[in-house]
Amino acid sequence: MADTGRIGSGQGRAGDLVKREPGSGGVAVLKESAWVLTLFCVACGALVGGVVTLLAEWLVRLSWGPLQGPARLLTSVPKPWQSVGSVGVGAVLGLVVGFVAVHESLSVRVSADRVVLGIRDSSQEFARDRVGLAVRDGKQLVLLGPDGMEIAREECGLPWARLAEAFAAHGYRWADEDPHLEEFRRWVPGMPGMPDGADALLRARAAAREKDAGTDDVRELRGELLRLGVVVRDEKGRQHWRVAGQ
Repeated sequence: MADTGRIGSGQGRAGDLVKREPGSGGVAVLKESAWVLTLFCVACGALVGGVVTLLAEWLVRLSWGPLQGPARLLTSVPKPWQSVGSVGVGAVLGLVVGFVAVHESLSVRVSADRVVLGIRDSSQEFARDRVGLAVRDGKQLVLLGPDGMEIAREECGLPWARLAEAFAAHGYRWADEDPHLEEFRRWVPGMPGMPDGADALLRARAAAREKDAGTDDVRELRGELLRLGVVVRDEKGRQHWRVAGQ
């Protein structure tokens, strides 16, 4: 298992968009460029709008096919307004998606004395002595304490190589894979060996994830489990857990 100074090789989201703020005084600031990310989503939306027009024209030529009603409605609009309207609607939807993506994107500030994770108009700040290891776990950035307890886990679209470089440059240990990965066990309701109350919290979290995996309830229940010493990670829609310090 590689850690200190090891540079990861994963890729981020569209274009690996990273900005380092000038005059940050030894602070590495990594975040996705809001305007580039939004522009990318707008372009994708406009492209989808254009493709929808072409698809509608193809559908109305068929003797039978799905969605022919909406396709005929779209193709009944005179040209060029048909194409202009489709592309315009797609661009607007792309703009909305872009704003949501920017709001949900993770920013990371790394300095010699602290790490700050920013997401959804809020931030989490961790003093240097609380961060024992920074880890890539799939598409998530994970911070572990010196005792192996997970202190943060966030979806991350930033380039992993640059994240690894930033942490290593400021003296933090970095690993390309969670060193505790083999300790995780798939959760089954009522399984033995769990701290008191953990099974009920995992049941509640499973129910919350079925409704929406990104809800505040899911995050809050993860926090409650951490207070019991239970670390949870999700894989292929299933919950896996381990007890920190064992």
